[in-house]
Amino acid sequence: MKLLIIMLMTKCLFSDTYPIYTVVELSTIAKNNYITKNRIDDYKDSLKKMQNKSDTYKLQRTNFYFNQYLPEYDQVMQKEEDFWSTPKEFLRSGYGDCEDYVIIKYFSLLTLGFDEHKLFLTVVKEKFQGSSHMVLSYFEQENQSPKILDNLSIKVLSLEKRVDLEPVCFINSTGVYKLSAEYKLRKIADSYKKFNLLLKKIEKNL
Repeated sequence: MKLLIIMLMTKCLFSDTYPIYTVVELSTIAKNNYITKNRIDDYKDSLKKMQNKSDTYKLQRTNFYFNQYLPEYDQVMQKEEDFWSTPKEFLRSGYGDCEDYVIIKYFSLLTLGFDEHKLFLTVVKEKFQGSSHMVLSYFEQENQSPKILDNLSIKVLSLEKRVDLEPVCFINSTGVYKLSAEYKLRKIADSYKKFNLLLKKIEKNL
């Protein structure tokens, strides 16, 4: 029940204005680091410009916009492995690991009006390198190959065209899923611990 309340509050936070910055907070950011303040302003301006565009444009532009941010491994940035940054934390630093790109793209698209039931943080395996990676999946149509937003690719391609990726699981506020060969999602868990912790941080507007 508590988790459901957090999810509902989170959705409200992101519906129009998230990340939420108070006047005092923005003033402090501007005094301490004007580059961060400019980054936040540019992000908000970019979302406004995308608001009335097509879904295809929003997907492509969102992917391209954030892929301009420099990547950095969690061990370097946060001194810990697999740290999930909130959008505010990502905008503050200007750097991120693969999951940080996915998270800010996910919530940005929610802000732009996308259905949360069609968006999934997706853990994948890179077939050629054998390493774990995370991308954002968008199921435009049910039981069809999702579109993939990836910080390692400027193109938004369908999963069936991303022969380099093998999906492991799909995560959002409704649960954790596996994908069949027919692109049908099968629920395997009600929640994902890292995602729950992320929502709790967002509830505090961090």
